[in-house]
Amino acid sequence: MTLSLEQLQQNATVWLIDDDPDLLHALQQGLELDGFNVDARHEPGDLLNVLTNDTYGVVISDIQMPTINGLELLQAINELDAAFPTILMTGHGDVPLAVEAIQKGAYDFLEKPFPVQRLVEVIKRALEKRRLVLENRSLRETIDDHDPLSQRLVGRAEPIVYLREQILVLADTNVDGLIIGETGSGKEVVARAIHDFSARKNAPFVAINCAAVPVDMIESELFGHESGAFTGANKKRIGKLEHAQGGTVFLDEIESMPLELQAKILRAIEQRTIEPLGSNRSIALDVTFLAAAKDDLDILCREQKFRSDLYYRLNVVSFTIPPLRDRREDIPLLFFHLARIARSKYRRDIPPLTPEIVEQLTQYSWPGNVRELRNYADRFVLGMWDGFVQTTPTATHGDLTTRLHNFERSVIEQELIRHGGSLKETYLALGLSRKGLYDKIKRLGINVIDEV
Repeated sequence: MTLSLEQLQQNATVWLIDDDPDLLHALQQGLELDGFNVDARHEPGDLLNVLTNDTYGVVISDIQMPTINGLELLQAINELDAAFPTILMTGHGDVPLAVEAIQKGAYDFLEKPFPVQRLVEVIKRALEKRRLVLENRSLRETIDDHDPLSQRLVGRAEPIVYLREQILVLADTNVDGLIIGETGSGKEVVARAIHDFSARKNAPFVAINCAAVPVDMIESELFGHESGAFTGANKKRIGKLEHAQGGTVFLDEIESMPLELQAKILRAIEQRTIEPLGSNRSIALDVTFLAAAKDDLDILCREQKFRSDLYYRLNVVSFTIPPLRDRREDIPLLFFHLARIARSKYRRDIPPLTPEIVEQLTQYSWPGNVRELRNYADRFVLGMWDGFVQTTPTATHGDLTTRLHNFERSVIEQELIRHGGSLKETYLALGLSRKGLYDKIKRLGINVIDEV
């Protein structure tokens, strides 16, 4: 949740240092009237013992002071935390020193005399920058300092913490299970985590998308076949179940499997044996079966579109992945994690994660869950962030012109992401000229950085 300006000011400390008691009192009074928590001092004193890497605040110091001057104080603060904002105040003759201070890392400097309101505006900007620094550090520490499973299944919300605990407890039991989650929630990520944190981690992990394999080929894909088992079977083929020996089989979108094949899968799960097509030879299986469906299998069973005995056999243990809308507090953390992956992929720096962007991230409903969030993280790192207005490819409202506009924009954005922001590769992939792509980017209002 993004804090209001008043909350930001109340949570921060402004250290104000000047050996002129009248000026010090006047500035303190003005800042406190503006809602700041002010610690006014005639000299730094023990300030350096108070500041830490987690301190939220700003130091404002005069340059010329009897015990330690502003430049020495700046250097000492930078040694503690180079990202801590220090604002220096200077008389007219000290402007060259102030310029030197900026070069050495001061956030800003003000030439005396100045109105309090000007100082207020500088402090607000400095605190906002400090808040972003602290938030980004917290995100990095949360990701980097946790165990390997937390780096895969990122989040601190109770449902995702429970999911991680469940995986660690059950991964070594070799129990078959059902992974429940909406489209894009990361069901294969969970399946692979269960495999990798089990004793089977050094054996194969075989993921099979039942919806992607043609119906007339899926039985052969799963069980294998002997040479001559059917027309076109010119040589023996080892099926994916046999290939997974000692490991894990993940059956994704299992509801797409034909009913007659569901009976054979059920038999394989119960007996732990298979028979390749065209063979009377039984092969013993040593695998863990995990399955996932994009539809509610309980409802499909009642509609007799899925075998209830297979459902009950798979549903010995269920791993539920919460949708993003039910763990909004995790969205900034997960977005930052995905942005770091995009940074490595595209070799781009991660732009500042502003409060406005965080607000948009946490307020959006994320119907595509983590998969959709990953797309936005890619756009963000590629410099194409423009919020959520008319950017989702599922937009179907508006007249024909609006729908075509949205569709065309979505296609170009996806191609730019796929080609790492390269305009040349994008216009070649789309069959456009360079000028043609430029014209469309301008007309559709797509923000992009040209690397060509």
